[in-house]
Amino acid sequence: MRRHICLIAAVLAVASAFPAVAAGPKAVPRYDHVFVIVEENKDYDQILDSAAAPNIAGFAARYGDATQFFGEVHPSEANYVAVLGGDTFGIHDDDAYYCKAGSTRPFCDGAKAEGYADHTVRAPHLGDQLLAAGLSWKGYYESLPAPGSPAVIAGDPRFDNGTRNTALYASKHSGFMNFASVQDDPRRAERIVGFDQLDRDLASGHLPTFALIVPNQCNEMHGLHGAGVPADCDGANKAALIRRGDAVAGELVRRIQATPAWAGRGNVAIVITFDEGAGKTREGCCAVTPDAPSNFGGGHIPTVVITNHGPRGLRDATPYNHYSLLRTLEDAFGLPAHLGHAADEDKGVRSMTPLFAAAPSR
Repeated sequence: MRRHICLIAAVLAVASAFPAVAAGPKAVPRYDHVFVIVEENKDYDQILDSAAAPNIAGFAARYGDATQFFGEVHPSEANYVAVLGGDTFGIHDDDAYYCKAGSTRPFCDGAKAEGYADHTVRAPHLGDQLLAAGLSWKGYYESLPAPGSPAVIAGDPRFDNGTRNTALYASKHSGFMNFASVQDDPRRAERIVGFDQLDRDLASGHLPTFALIVPNQCNEMHGLHGAGVPADCDGANKAALIRRGDAVAGELVRRIQATPAWAGRGNVAIVITFDEGAGKTREGCCAVTPDAPSNFGGGHIPTVVITNHGPRGLRDATPYNHYSLLRTLEDAFGLPAHLGHAADEDKGVRSMTPLFAAAPSR
């Protein structure tokens, strides 16, 4: 008996040395604001390295680190759609949001392929849910040519050489523009906006309930190629590209943390995530179907959750993906339903409850 008691005591001593994920709250608490910053094409180990990305790695160590988070597919576009709509809707390329089977329009390069998916999604998205609940959303896109712009790409005349690969803004990283309700929204220019509007909103404190924040392709770690592209934006210069994107992400977080909302009693979260991993590997989880060309797993990616009243120093090894993040947002905003695969709890899709934690009662 004494031996058994000593063994139990030893196990409890080891367990107490780590944050107890299983002992967290049973439900995601209500949040007033959540900001999701999306970066591009990097693996977990590339970013969770204080020498390579000191800001993001530092936030992960100080706040919450989802150590087993995955994308849905390669390349980028469908992952942005997945986090908003709960599905990739068959998309598995970076063609323009208006493309459909057989299209000959520009940027519809794959439209003649068998089984090509309509890139305009006629299904609800998180923004629709928020508006129906009387809440608000905005997509903030650096280098967007104008509010509500239908542009597929947009470059900087200071160094853009006019090719597709030198575009700073790219709608394939929008997510929202893939949805018909956004394309047809008469108030689209109020919700699809640039970083100039982000500056004004942070300064005024007039913040949306949900914000999707996407830096341009030099500042989100995607990288560009071509004449005049800065050395630390060159896609081949991975270390410099990561340092540049990490600095931009760090500044965005600090500016959000300087708002009155962050200092208030309400719950506010900042999520830094990525669209997909650096390679074409098919790691995935949580309602991903390995044989599907549009939902096979997009690699092991970094995702950091920074909260004003939530956990500190938490490493959560629960398998998550963008469907899990959508489910968490829907719970955090008190929405009545989960979209698409965000509802697939039986397939392993879980809310990221430990990382969002229970805030003190108001």
